[in-house]
Amino acid sequence: MVFLAQEAIIAEEKLTKYLLVPLPKDDKSQFLARAGYTVDNWQQLEQDLRTQVLTQPAEQIEVNRYGEKYAIRACLRGINGVELNILTIWMVANGTTKFVTLVPDKGAN
Repeated sequence: MVFLAQEAIIAEEKLTKYLLVPLPKDDKSQFLARAGYTVDNWQQLEQDLRTQVLTQPAEQIEVNRYGEKYAIRACLRGINGVELNILTIWMVANGTTKFVTLVPDKGAN
């Protein structure tokens, strides 16, 4: 079992300018809003990714010239107690772990 570093880089812009804002295509903001996450409390989403997701085992899904790509499936308990089944993608390169994206986990039980 592989666990990724909890001090992974989670870019503020990934949360505040992508995941938590309404987008015409591939919008994730409504999904995350069901658990109480908004652009106004993006720090809570960052913290929850570290404490609820990075504590789960990661599965290597690809190795490419940019590094190793991992997926972590988890149940994210939101601010309001609602649980979301999520799939997160992380990249590890040169010893540094970076958050790539989060999507609803359609393969969850």
